[in-house]
Amino acid sequence: MSTPTSEKGYQSQQFWGLTDDEETPELQWPRNIDVYDKMRRQDSQVMSVLRAVTLPIRRTEWRIDPNGARPEVVQLVADDLGLPIKGESALATTRTRDRFSWKEHLRLALLMLPFGHSFFEQVYRFDDQGRARLRKLGFRPQRTISQVEVAADGGLKSIRQVGGTPGGDSEMGVERLVAYVLDREGGNWLGQSLLRPAYKFWLLKDRMLRVQLQSVDRNGMGFPVTTAGDLPEGLSTTDYERLMNKQLSEGLNVARGVRSGETAGASLPPGAKLELLGVTGQLPDAEKPIRYYDEQIARAVLAHFLNLGTETGSWALGNTFADFFTLSLQAVAEDIAETATQHIVEDLVDLNWGPSEPAPRIVFDEIGSRHPATAEGIRALIDCGALTADETLETHLRNIHGLPPAEQATARHKTTTEGGQPDAPAKQPQPAQATR
Repeated sequence: MSTPTSEKGYQSQQFWGLTDDEETPELQWPRNIDVYDKMRRQDSQVMSVLRAVTLPIRRTEWRIDPNGARPEVVQLVADDLGLPIKGESALATTRTRDRFSWKEHLRLALLMLPFGHSFFEQVYRFDDQGRARLRKLGFRPQRTISQVEVAADGGLKSIRQVGGTPGGDSEMGVERLVAYVLDREGGNWLGQSLLRPAYKFWLLKDRMLRVQLQSVDRNGMGFPVTTAGDLPEGLSTTDYERLMNKQLSEGLNVARGVRSGETAGASLPPGAKLELLGVTGQLPDAEKPIRYYDEQIARAVLAHFLNLGTETGSWALGNTFADFFTLSLQAVAEDIAETATQHIVEDLVDLNWGPSEPAPRIVFDEIGSRHPATAEGIRALIDCGALTADETLETHLRNIHGLPPAEQATARHKTTTEGGQPDAPAKQPQPAQATR
């Protein structure tokens, strides 16, 4: 049996453009971009869900792990990305203008969650030593992508952007792209939006909110009803119908024009009546289905804790919900770190040292691993030798506790014995007592 070195099967049936298996017409690309954009901008629950997913990932510390690479390589990557090196103190950035911002890049990369994908174009510059330096990763908004070219094996070949050049579109090959895609399957480089399972509930909730508003607006004041006055006797059938229709038409205009307010009022002919009738029976309760739709929107991203107090009725399961949610955030952050390492860090190393040079990688602190720096905890760490009470730690503690900065001129220094314990304060000499 010969060793296979090429593929006979395929992942993508179309080599230009993408196949879309979405059955809902308004959620087929590119129409779904406007729908998801409307969802994240107009609905408070959707916005809360997205912020709950993205903010912890943006808040955690991101670093460069040397990963066996040479110090020169690690330093160049750290400088270009503006990230600290793992195990070293972060250096202060004196200027940020015209420099790559990892925080801004991460914020835009996380747009793959609502839209399913987020594309960037690499832009470099050369320094005085002839090194290629990362100048920017140009964000290519989702609504400007017109076509995506995919190879038969499912690999990305290029994207086309609408109106990138005068009189035409801009095409960018994969060699200069960084593509973040959520839940990619086969050759679908558009991914799947995190909001796709929540679309049905968002749509029903939007309709229910309109019904609730109409119900309150219509029934809060009462339903206006007019009654026509008595007509003179002895009228012919034709005159009776004419006058009756006239009164009904005028009464209907009065009822339709009834509004609440200081100057509201109505004028009626003798015998006519205007009543504001209340609703008989029970109005439909729109609050319960709206709450249910909110709960389902949160379920779509495992953000069950957003429903505590409404769905579960108790905070007892809060830690369990938070653990599952944190694990999901950890997985998303790992996908971003892996993509950024492969298509930002390794590309930068390849341009300067070639593909055989070991490359560092992007890592991040475990999400949710921070603990409050309490005085008791810090004291325990110092006592066991895990921390050293140096000037940097003192400055940090003064900052987090709102204490004034230290003044060396008035500082009271303590001396220590061989065992590391402060010396006991020296005893003051006692005055001699007179003896008899």
